[in-house]
Amino acid sequence: MPTKKTPTKTVAKAPAKKTSSVKSAKNATQKSTPKKSDAGTPLSVVIRRRIEAQKARFHANDNISKFIQPGELEGLVDEVAEKMQAVLESLVIDTESDHNTKNTSQRVAKMFIKEVFNGRYVEQPTLTKFPNVSRLNELMIIGPITVRSACSHHLCPIMGRIWIGVLPSKESALIGLSKYSRLTEWVMCRPQIQEEAVVELADMLEKKIKPIGVAIVMDADHFCMQWRGVKDRDSKMVNSVMRGAFLKDSNLRREFLSLLDKR
Repeated sequence: MPTKKTPTKTVAKAPAKKTSSVKSAKNATQKSTPKKSDAGTPLSVVIRRRIEAQKARFHANDNISKFIQPGELEGLVDEVAEKMQAVLESLVIDTESDHNTKNTSQRVAKMFIKEVFNGRYVEQPTLTKFPNVSRLNELMIIGPITVRSACSHHLCPIMGRIWIGVLPSKESALIGLSKYSRLTEWVMCRPQIQEEAVVELADMLEKKIKPIGVAIVMDADHFCMQWRGVKDRDSKMVNSVMRGAFLKDSNLRREFLSLLDKR
């Protein structure tokens, strides 16, 4: 009998050691596994938390591309589509039997994220700069550039044209003509008001090419006035931003504005 008790004690100790090693392995696994509270969090909330952690602004006309990771735009489209479907249901539209609106929520979500508001979610287009070898310092006018935006009050279309005037210095950088259009489109593809849009565009051009002066004129139709509200089809909005030499030199400003009438 004593000889039987001895192996029993030895066997009892062995499982105890295995159990402790299994527990430590489980603890290591638990540390590397995301918390359950993080699972199922909407992607928009995840992105919002990244922005708020950096104390950055994310207004309708702000670009938030640096807070969006590769592949997340597709997930954002799906989330917006799901919420847009709820909007259609609240509008009492039978998307099940109405073949015209069956996939409208997905189409609208894709349009918002990848097209009309795309300037919020993608990085600024690359602007190749060239040295001003010929030391040009004469007035240049680019336009009219066709622009499409949306009013941040009602998300109604803003359709118009922009003219850009640049007076480079001998030390200014020059950019290709197509880059003016690309940068303009990137700024305009967001919900915003016209007054702020042209200011932001002027700021960017000043920063990129460092000219003596920059001038921008925008002429646009606002569907929030033509399609709703007063429903005035003929009303337009024209505004301008003058910087540097265009602000100080009335002759230069007059020359720029007079040349717009000929285009």
